[in-house]
Amino acid sequence: MAVIIGLTGGIASGKSTVSEMLKKQGITVIDADIEARLAVEIGEEAYNQIVHHFGRSILLEDGSINRAKLGEIIFNNEQERKVLNGMVHPAVRKRMIEKQAAAITRGETLIVLDIPLLFESKLTDMVDRILLVYVDEEVQLQRLMNRNQLTKEEALARIQSQMPLKEKKAKSDAVIDNNGTMEQTKQQLYSILKEWGLKKEG
Repeated sequence: MAVIIGLTGGIASGKSTVSEMLKKQGITVIDADIEARLAVEIGEEAYNQIVHHFGRSILLEDGSINRAKLGEIIFNNEQERKVLNGMVHPAVRKRMIEKQAAAITRGETLIVLDIPLLFESKLTDMVDRILLVYVDEEVQLQRLMNRNQLTKEEALARIQSQMPLKEKKAKSDAVIDNNGTMEQTKQQLYSILKEWGLKKEG
């Protein structure tokens, strides 16, 4: 029986770093962000729905979706964000379930679903256990400003569009504190997998 772990965090909390560590262990990681990008490629059902609703002004010259432009609309408008999520999330869920089924068919016993908005999108029923990558608010803000060249206001708007990490902490089965070094993060990950009886050697 395969164990499905939901890996989540907040924007700039270091979830991708942990995701890479899991991949290096030879563990299958199905990334919701990648599936979301594939789900809105030209010709896909979600793409057609988005263009129909938001109009052609959100497209780049080649016809693909201008993610930055769409982002500007939804980050400051909760109603429009809900509309977009209602189009994208079902398509992403379907794609992830298909990849998960394929991994189980291959005989894999541990599969990680990397879902940034696991709680916000109410996808917790897709996983057996939840692993949260956590950082303090100040660290999160600073990392996001540095990484995306954002002002404090822009970074805060993005952070506040998600459920606070403190709330996610209370709902998770295990938490990796990512305020420290990469080595400390790795040790925490390995000990959690070991505790859950899932540690792969290597």
